[in-house]
Amino acid sequence: QVQLVESGGGSVQAGGSRRLSCAIFGYSISTYRMAWFRQAPGKEREGVAAISSAGSTSYADSVKGRFTISQDSAKGTLYLQMNGLEPEDTAMYYCAAAGDNWRYRLLPPLSAPEYNYWGQGTQVTVSS
Repeated sequence: QVQLVESGGGSVQAGGSRRLSCAIFGYSISTYRMAWFRQAPGKEREGVAAISSAGSTSYADSVKGRFTISQDSAKGTLYLQMNGLEPEDTAMYYCAAAGDNWRYRLLPPLSAPEYNYWGQGTQVTVSS
């Protein structure tokens, strides 16, 4: 059974940094595409960053240059390094996964329907 467990959320001042982690259980990370999504109160869930099984990455325009997605296959862990945080980044952050295919190996999607395994989320609050 696939299980994703996020950690690393918390409160941070604007301009600060935070690193989120997602521990993966039940499958080999090397065969899946992975992503981070976020959802703020009253807003739709949005894709933040994704990484394919080939290591290609995608980022939402709002976080390009500030966030970095990475994974450690040996540890079975996905990361999201967030720098230059802004109050607008305040949201619940979710880790997601799906079995990868050739269509997305060069440009992993940031669309929620393309992922079928989800973690429980970790809250990030950025104060000004």
